[in-house]
Amino acid sequence: MSLNSEQKKIQKSPAKRFLFILGLGMFALYLVLGVIIMFWKDFPIDLSQGYRIAFGILLIGYSFLRFVRLLRSQ
Repeated sequence: MSLNSEQKKIQKSPAKRFLFILGLGMFALYLVLGVIIMFWKDFPIDLSQGYRIAFGILLIGYSFLRFVRLLRSQ
């Protein structure tokens, strides 16, 4: 009987699994967007190199903040 109660604790509901996958997707989106903004030479928005790097670092930092919050909610 204890195995069944432990198994219920391990399994996530479909809603929790969906939100976890969505959270991972958003983490990846912000991470990739930050890297693209930092290293894309012909970026369509006219920003100086310093502002592009600062904005990219800000997005990457935000993505890791979201990732840590996602792991703590589990």
